[in-house]
Amino acid sequence: MKTAVKRGYRYSPAESAEWLKAQMSHLGISGLEELHQKTGIDRGSLSRYFRQERVPGIDVIAPLCKALEVSPETLLIALGAIDRKR
Repeated sequence: MKTAVKRGYRYSPAESAEWLKAQMSHLGISGLEELHQKTGIDRGSLSRYFRQERVPGIDVIAPLCKALEVSPETLLIALGAIDRKR
């Protein structure tokens, strides 16, 4: 017998973009160019991550977390990669 998997709520692309905008504003980061300079991740990739068009590899999680001053869990929730806790 199969059991149903209860899925939590994930951020939409619009919510991910809004979260990024708010976090960057809170930290005084002016835009993707500045975030690129802090992380070494190209602007196109950054944009695609937060529009949920691309899933970030493990190698970009740490620099993004450091620049945005968040935990890996918070970042992955914001990217819509894992469910948000209710």
